[in-house]
Formats: sequence, structure tokens, C-alpha cells
Amino acid sequence: MNGTGAVRNRKIVLWRHGQTAWNLERRFQGSTDIPLTEAGLDQARRAARLLAGLRPDAILASDLKRAAVTAAELSSLTGLDVTHDDGLRETYAGDWQGLTHEEIVARYGEQYAAWKRGEPVRRGGGELETEVADRAAPVVERGADKLPDGGTLVVVSHGGTIRTTIGRLIGLPPHTWEALGGLSNCSWSVLGETVRGWRLLEHNAGSLPEPVLGDDD
Repeated sequence: MNGTGAVRNRKIVLWRHGQTAWNLERRFQGSTDIPLTEAGLDQARRAARLLAGLRPDAILASDLKRAAVTAAELSSLTGLDVTHDDGLRETYAGDWQGLTHEEIVARYGEQYAAWKRGEPVRRGGGELETEVADRAAPVVERGADKLPDGGTLVVVSHGGTIRTTIGRLIGLPPHTWEALGGLSNCSWSVLGETVRGWRLLEHNAGSLPEPVLGDDD
């Protein structure tokens, strides 16, 4: 909102990067800098064509190459510069990074189960989800604050970071963030501004958002 309390009707599009080889192998990437596959680059190009239709005003991105290359596709279509920020990186997960899902469950079963229950867990000795939100959400908020009224910000980041950022911005308690579910490669979620703050309008979308009609009936 602006200084008068009026809603500025801004939107935030949180866009996950394209596919990587580690995604295909179900290998935990975290802050490891893994490039896109050719299929991932194709996903980024297709999604960028759609998102360009929203006429975004600004693009923020994680500096990890899988997000930076994804963001570059939208930049090339819109002419907007990309602002990279390491605060938008994926969760650092210590010893979990590089392990497959099956290896994590086998080696860190209790830790994995506690995380899935919504308990604060330093996966592999890494970051808490709340710490990820502490660094990522302010980056997004600062970017949104710079938008014109009615403007749209595209944030290119990672599945876990996007989930924690959404949870923080819409005011969900941390133990419920996992309920938001994941994002497919190159899918996105959309937050819209209301008198009560940010509201989740679209989640794990792969097409442009449609107006919601009669959402209470």
C-alpha cells in the first residue's frame, strides 16, 4: 500500500527455474550451482513467452545459473534488465545436497520425517526454512515497493525458496508452509495486493492467470 493506505494493485509472479539434470535424478540441489538441461532451456523459453504477456515492470532473480538463465529468456523478450540477488538462492541444505531423495530418507530418516511434520529442521546441517524466508522475502518486498501502481514484478527463484517466501508474505505460520506444495519446473505462483496484504492468486501455474469470478459462492 502507499502512504495513504490505498491499495496499489501490484502483482508478484514467483517463477521457478527450468529443469536440471539433478531434478530428473531427484537429487537435492540446494545452493549447488547446476545448469539447465536443453529441455529446461526450452521450458524457460516457452514460459517466458507467456509471462511477457503480463508486461512485467521488473525482473529479480537468484544468481544461481539455473535461475539466471531462466530469467534471461524473459529479459530478452521484454528488454528489462535482470537484477540478481543471492538472497533468492535455494535453501542451503548441507550434507543433503547432491543426495537423491532415496539416499536422504535412508541416511537422515528421522530428520526428514521431522521436516515433513513441519518441525524446524536444519536439513543436512543447513538453513532453517524461516531463515530462507528471512533473506528472500525482504528482497521480494523491496522489489515490489519499487513498482508503479498496478505494476508486476517477476521473481525467478527456486521451489523451496518460493514456497517459504509465499508463506511469509501471505502470513502463514511456518509449520504450514509445506501445505503450499511444490512448483513444477518453470511454473509460477502469483501474489496480488489486497487491503489485507498479499493474497495467493495462482499456484503452480503454467498459463496466464484468469480473473476469479464469484470466489465466495
